[in-house]
Amino acid sequence: MNGDVAMLGAGLAALGVIGPGIGIGILTGMSTSAMGRNPDAASTIRATFILGAAFAEGLGILAFVVGVLIVFLK
Repeated sequence: MNGDVAMLGAGLAALGVIGPGIGIGILTGMSTSAMGRNPDAASTIRATFILGAAFAEGLGILAFVVGVLIVFLK
């Protein structure tokens, strides 16, 4: 029984990867749209995009690591 609950918890922790994936997709679309509207600000927009994508990806990796830890440290 305890192993089943751990696997359920790991699956729920892995769902945390969905949010950053959606966020990076929205961020990419909005930044390319902003660069198309204002090409002179492309370098500033790109820097902000990379910083935001790094934070979002960090959250996704954290959720994945928590899921793996739950599976192997049950």
